[in-house]
Amino acid sequence: MLRRTLLWSGVATLGLAIVGAAIGWFVAGVPGLISALCGIVLAALFLSITAITILVANRWYGDPLYVPIFFGGVLGGWLLKFILFFIVLAVLRQQDWIEPMIFFIAVVVCVFFTLIIDVVVMLKTRMPYVSDATLPDAADEAGSGTADDS
Repeated sequence: MLRRTLLWSGVATLGLAIVGAAIGWFVAGVPGLISALCGIVLAALFLSITAITILVANRWYGDPLYVPIFFGGVLGGWLLKFILFFIVLAVLRQQDWIEPMIFFIAVVVCVFFTLIIDVVVMLKTRMPYVSDATLPDAADEAGSGTADDS
């Protein structure tokens, strides 16, 4: 499921990069093109970190330390994203070649499309409602049914 999300998000990012770069170039020239591309790539990169950390953490499924590894990896990925996002924004804010409004709109549109992809993939995924259920054996049912008939 997460691999499919990453694949479709990559395709959407490519499409948004083409459309965003064209719109940014028409609106503000080269700085608009660069701003749109930076915003889309940055948003796609940060949104994919969570899925990648979950995929990596799932390799320890069945291990007694799976739960701490899983949650430590996911929370560590979120913390990494949080810190890196503010560092990148602080660096990009001071650049003359960034158009802030185009950059902001590109990030928001990319996040919006990625969330739509996440929802669609999640809704189309077939997952069981119960994971550790064991069904009764047919012989057990036949043996228990005779006691109720009397």
